Amino acid sequence: MSKIKRHLITSALPYANGPLHLGHLAGAYLPADIYVRYLRLLGKDVLWVCGSDEHGAAITIRAKKDGVSPKVIIDKYHALNKNTFDALGISFDFYHRTSEEIHHKTSQDFFTKLYEKGDEFIEKVVEQYYDVAFNQFLADRYITGTCPKCGHTEAYGDQCESCGSTLSPTELIAPKSVLSGEAPILRETKHWYFRLDKHADWLKEWIETGILDGKQHHDPNSWRKHVTGQCLSWLNSGLQPRSITRDLDWGISVPLKDAEGKVLYVWFDAPIGYISATKQWALENGKDWESYWKGGEEVELIHFIGKDNIVFHCIVFPAMLKAHGDFVLPRNVPANQFLNFEGQKFSKSRGWGLEQHEYLQEFADFPNKEDALRYALLRTLPENKDSDFKWDEFVDFHDKDLADNLGNFLNRVMVLSHSYFNGVVPPAPSNWSEPLQRVFDIVEQWKTEMEKFSFKAASQSFMDVSSWGNTYLQENAPWSLYKANPTDPRIAEIMFTGLQVSAILAIMAEPFIPFTSKRINAMLGLNALPAESLRLFLNESVKQPFISSGSLLGTPEVLFPKIIDRKDTSRLSIIEKQKAKLQAIMEEEKDTSFPPLKPNITFDDFAKLDLRSGIILEAAVVPKADKLLVLKVDLGFEIRTIVSGIALHFSPESLTGKKVVVVANLEPRKLRGIESQGMLLLAERGTGELVFVGADQPMEGGWVVK
Repeated sequence: MSKIKRHLITSALPYANGPLHLGHLAGAYLPADIYVRYLRLLGKDVLWVCGSDEHGAAITIRAKKDGVSPKVIIDKYHALNKNTFDALGISFDFYHRTSEEIHHKTSQDFFTKLYEKGDEFIEKVVEQYYDVAFNQFLADRYITGTCPKCGHTEAYGDQCESCGSTLSPTELIAPKSVLSGEAPILRETKHWYFRLDKHADWLKEWIETGILDGKQHHDPNSWRKHVTGQCLSWLNSGLQPRSITRDLDWGISVPLKDAEGKVLYVWFDAPIGYISATKQWALENGKDWESYWKGGEEVELIHFIGKDNIVFHCIVFPAMLKAHGDFVLPRNVPANQFLNFEGQKFSKSRGWGLEQHEYLQEFADFPNKEDALRYALLRTLPENKDSDFKWDEFVDFHDKDLADNLGNFLNRVMVLSHSYFNGVVPPAPSNWSEPLQRVFDIVEQWKTEMEKFSFKAASQSFMDVSSWGNTYLQENAPWSLYKANPTDPRIAEIMFTGLQVSAILAIMAEPFIPFTSKRINAMLGLNALPAESLRLFLNESVKQPFISSGSLLGTPEVLFPKIIDRKDTSRLSIIEKQKAKLQAIMEEEKDTSFPPLKPNITFDDFAKLDLRSGIILEAAVVPKADKLLVLKVDLGFEIRTIVSGIALHFSPESLTGKKVVVVANLEPRKLRGIESQGMLLLAERGTGELVFVGADQPMEGGWVVK
């Protein structure tokens, strides 16, 4: 690992079918930007590639909804997302597009190389849903229906976004086509499958031990536990061949004679986008792309992603790369978990959350808005567990850390230096570095945290340096010394130390709050961070002053005007507007999600109900009744027939053995000619989903429910 000469960094390619929200920024882009900026401070050879993922069903669905071509959609959102990244200081070395010709050719060549090996693919004729009205096969995302696991009525053919379960289209209850709204039919079609199963053994050894081809490739203990855990769960469940082609008219055509009308599945071509982006960057900059992808032990490849992409980047893509041959594999995949927004998941349909470009628009008049957001997200990064972005915490992080701690220290140093020394750096004492030993120790800890991808902890170390500076000023009180004797030599020592700490903070700020870092340097009279001095400072044990005696300082300025300010409420009003929007959504949903309470009843009225626990023994569809199921329910003392209108929410096979609560003394009634001898109790969520009352509790049939 000490042989590393080049660092290749990737971030998950965002779909170009819509704007990105703050959760995306916290997941894959801000952490990567922090790491890349840190590597650049060290003077490393680093390349960070990303780009728009412009293929797949999600693009075509959005295009159909908007009544335009997919090209219109991808052009719009590629530009929007790229410009937003730029505005927020996300410093990609190259941001590409998977619709470019070089990507199509790279993906097809990659497919062909695997195909020609003869044992990496298998061909299968399978049944797939087909929309007769639109005369086309349906990709997974073109099919919706009821989730068999949670009852969510708008689950997709590949995943239920309510419970997170991975699905196949044929598992959906009452499936329908997104295109026509009609029930699709099953029709045979041929597809190619990547033999993921044949790579299971080496993948498991690589993930568990870090050993690849008999050599130590990486330290497995450096991988986050949830990353390793998810991978091993997949591996222990048994890997299966995975389809890499789809019947679609938008995407990269499969380069085989008998594959007309088929494209490469987006999960296959999207990660190859990292390679094609590197190729294009190399062409435009006169570089060798293979030195980054085929450089062996000299290359550190790191993937920054969210946890929903772990399997693709730790199992599927590595298997593809190794099957192809000569490519490097990732040394780490520091996948973040999910960021929620004020306690709930981001939801565009509900308007819950905030998109990146919306933040820039709505905070247009907010001073230093880019770094204010970056820092708040940094402090809430979901590195090892889901976390929550809250506006009240945004205010605290801004006012307490950025304004009161960092901004206050820097402003005091600058103002005092101008006041006591006319803006000129005072003479350096002979023992100038002695007071800074604690700061140097904190910087070493910061470096360790940065290299472990522990960016939240590193941000605390950053603030610890600023806190040390504030304490140092307060304890040494140069203003008191100046008042007693303006020529006291200790004043120069104190201010020289304060200015060196300020320069160190400018360095440490660069990965986190880069716009502020430049402003600090400007205040210190440094046009740019002195690269060679930085490398010496970060790499060598011998520290050198950053600002020489006699240097002219710039003009002091307030970096972060406080949000909570009695004299200026404009910044607080921006926050209050954001909170008001969320409150309005909650009030609207509260009104529509919950029906009004029924009139009060007496206890005697309730006591008339005979509620019993039961176990469903059998379930079947009632002929010619879309909504009804006929159930055999064991009440312990007898078996009842109950007809229930839950067929759109649950499949018959999913109900066998289900524990339920039954109204046992309800007057029998006939439904579709079948006498129903009771009623099941279910709860309806605001979204229309049903859940059983008392389901899966440790009870047997016949227990009295009180």
